[in-house]
Amino acid sequence: MEKHSKRYNSALKAADLTKEYSLAEAVEILSKFPKTKFDETVELSFRLGVDPAQGDQMVRGTTPLPNGSGKKVRIVVFTEDAEKALAAGADHAGLADMMAKVNAGWLDFDVAIATTDAMKQVRTLARVLGPKGLMPNPKSGTVTDDIAAGIKAVKAGRVEFKVDKTANIGVGIGKRSFTNDQIAENAVAVLEAIGKAKPAAFKGHYIKRVTISASMSPGVKLASTEFSKF
Repeated sequence: MEKHSKRYNSALKAADLTKEYSLAEAVEILSKFPKTKFDETVELSFRLGVDPAQGDQMVRGTTPLPNGSGKKVRIVVFTEDAEKALAAGADHAGLADMMAKVNAGWLDFDVAIATTDAMKQVRTLARVLGPKGLMPNPKSGTVTDDIAAGIKAVKAGRVEFKVDKTANIGVGIGKRSFTNDQIAENAVAVLEAIGKAKPAAFKGHYIKRVTISASMSPGVKLASTEFSKF
């Protein structure tokens, strides 16, 4: 707790965290916060005005990050053609054997991709993969018959977002080792993607608040001018 308070107090010297800043200013402030021994993830956190309990107010989607995520993504592909998937860059591939491993509790991967045919069987894993946010979904591009393109998109830094039960979304947009420009460009891509994902049925104040932070840093609030158009 003491280490956290020291780091937090150092962050307070870099900026007034009660104020709101432009994206460029916020990224610059973040770069001045004390760093840790590991390469922290930089995240955008959104507070939305939607009611996630309403089926027509769900907010979810994917977006590529111009500069990648900086994260090593472990991919499993559910397919009958395991050799092809492995050759395209999958870390694990197969169908019956992979499904048996998952049912036995194996979840040593970050993204699951499935072919259209395989999904007929993979649906039975919903109770295991669903709660972990790992269920393949056509809307997120993880149910596809172009396995090579799906793997490439994920490894290139495509991120998925989904509003939680409390109307919040957190999206990793890079690493502390990225340049300020790279973080800002990725942030713009995510701001625009979530802006476009506004449910057609929703009327009202869509994006209420956005903050940017690193794994071990406090959040820096973005000025509403950065997202008020959504």
